[in-house]
Amino acid sequence: MTRWLALTLANVMRQGTSLCRAMAIEIDIAHVARLARLDLDEDQLAHYGAQLDAIVAYAAEVQAVDTSDIPEMSHPMGMENSFRDDVVVPSLDRDQVLEMAPAQEDGAFLVPPSLGDEAEEGDES
Repeated sequence: MTRWLALTLANVMRQGTSLCRAMAIEIDIAHVARLARLDLDEDQLAHYGAQLDAIVAYAAEVQAVDTSDIPEMSHPMGMENSFRDDVVVPSLDRDQVLEMAPAQEDGAFLVPPSLGDEAEEGDES
């Protein structure tokens, strides 16, 4: 079996008045398997080559379908805004929340440095 798998989708496809050229795909399955660090034997290469051939043949069938009378769409169903209205509602009282904080300073939460004392150690040198 050759390691190169050559596939041709179609010689020429006509849709209406437009002419689509053939799409030739040449894939070295063994090379792709090596890139993916897969150790495939010749039987596996043949098996995956046949699967890839079926996929590309089906893609050619789908491409040949006349969709000229179907409008383009981004989603098959109507999309509506699923967000709630932006309504201002009362929130927690700042002073009450700060009273529950383990540490505060000047009306804000006091949070310990995320890097610990490294900044202070760097100042000593």
